[in-house]
Amino acid sequence: MFILELTYTAPLSAVDAHLEAHVAWLDQQYEAGVVLASGRKNPRDGGVLIAVAQDRAEIEKIVAEDPFTVAEVCTYRITEFYATKTAPALATYREQLPT
Repeated sequence: MFILELTYTAPLSAVDAHLEAHVAWLDQQYEAGVVLASGRKNPRDGGVLIAVAQDRAEIEKIVAEDPFTVAEVCTYRITEFYATKTAPALATYREQLPT
């Protein structure tokens, strides 16, 4: 599982100019089963996504296609972790530690 933290690198007016395309990209990631949750940070200097993928390379490819990334209005920090304990609603995503 991955935590994707994005930080805006441009003024909010530039971010907002690409917001509609970013939301459409997010919708595609939800439909593909990649993104489980997402939202703005408070204060509004970026956002956070919880995502699942086979590996980091797949996540990096997906992040590179985000219109925010393409427009160079944000940077992503990708953190991979093992979701060994989850809420019941996320039981499908529980992972075992590697041996």
